[in-house]
Amino acid sequence: MKVLGITGSLRPGSNTKYYMEQCLAKLQAQGLETQLVSLRDKKINPCLGCYACTEEKRCAQQDDDFAEILALMEQADGIVLGSPVYLSSVVPQMMSLLARATFVAHWNGKFLAGKVGGPITVARRAGHNMAFSQLLLWFFINGITVPGSTYWTVGMAGAGGAHDAGQDEEGLMHVANFADNMAKVMNKLFV
Repeated sequence: MKVLGITGSLRPGSNTKYYMEQCLAKLQAQGLETQLVSLRDKKINPCLGCYACTEEKRCAQQDDDFAEILALMEQADGIVLGSPVYLSSVVPQMMSLLARATFVAHWNGKFLAGKVGGPITVARRAGHNMAFSQLLLWFFINGITVPGSTYWTVGMAGAGGAHDAGQDEEGLMHVANFADNMAKVMNKLFV
């Protein structure tokens, strides 16, 4: 079983990436194969709403890195999405990826349905709830099972780099609990 982690932070030394790496390490320790994709060096254009994907069965109108990431999403059994929160929402690059992935998957047999996944959001103080909800709604509309944790998987960090994220013991514990629950759900569903 394979879990794909996608981080939306464009910063080098990203706190969001640090939380994701901790999550994926915990999943790997449970025997799952993991892969991390950062949107940092990727170009993801917004959805044009052209509906070409209903005929082409892919996003045919744009030339960017979307198709490569969508293929990884389709192949994965689990997907974890991590986004920093700058203005009480998921970063635009992540939302562009998710909007386009939903359209293409919907017109191709809803290939995201039946997977397991969940969100991780990272902010300095506030805005988690809105961004966390955006990601949860994406999982739900695509028929992806979201395991819980002991609290929401939100991290507290301000400056870039693992220095901040590594100090959030409570946030890291909730991410670890989520990863344990995700592994349990995947083992029940897919083994």
